[in-house]
Amino acid sequence: MKYEDLKILDQLREKGSITEEEYQREKAKILNETTSSSTSSGSKPLFGLEENTYLMLMHVSQLLGLLIPLAGFVAPVLMWVINKDINANVDLHGKNILNFTISYLIYSAVLAITIIGIPLLVVLGIVYLVFVILAAVKANNGEYWRYPFIIQFLK
Repeated sequence: MKYEDLKILDQLREKGSITEEEYQREKAKILNETTSSSTSSGSKPLFGLEENTYLMLMHVSQLLGLLIPLAGFVAPVLMWVINKDINANVDLHGKNILNFTISYLIYSAVLAITIIGIPLLVVLGIVYLVFVILAAVKANNGEYWRYPFIIQFLK
């Protein structure tokens, strides 16, 4: 895309539509936009990982709570907080994960206080597991998937 823009710009200069000074100024803008957008779009590796891999690990890290209490909450939040200012996609996925986790904790608490809700906790746990895996696969494929049935605490 930048090469097409530069070619068009060069043609305008050759036709006399723009001056040499305007050409140089616009050329610098095109080249600067290309380099700044490539670093902010997330092609920059995160802890040596590609963006998609990092995002997938953010989602999968929620399952650490099955092994270590609270780790499924702390790990993705730490991954988000550390890199949210560096990468916009990390910020987007991190907010999604945090909203998902808090929402499903609330749902679990409400179900746990009712006798009828205890069997539904098992269903909620399976749904949680399936949604985490689905979000991780989509993130690894470069897609953003908003968890269903979440409360938007962070936007």
